[in-house]
Amino acid sequence: MRIGTPEIVILLVIIVLLFGVGRISQLGKELGSGLRAFRDEMKSPDSTEEKDSSQSETIPPADKSGE
Repeated sequence: MRIGTPEIVILLVIIVLLFGVGRISQLGKELGSGLRAFRDEMKSPDSTEEKDSSQSETIPPADKSGE
């Protein structure tokens, strides 16, 4: 069973009738901004890992000789 062009058009018409054009455009904008933010975070150097690794280097290990 394959989905052809007429089935896709029918699905799009049903979606537009259910949600309305304004809501669909709003969802598209939100999806686009979310994907853009995700790509920006993937491209930028991860400063939180650098901060975490530098903090772990400055914390001395626990002394177990006092048990």
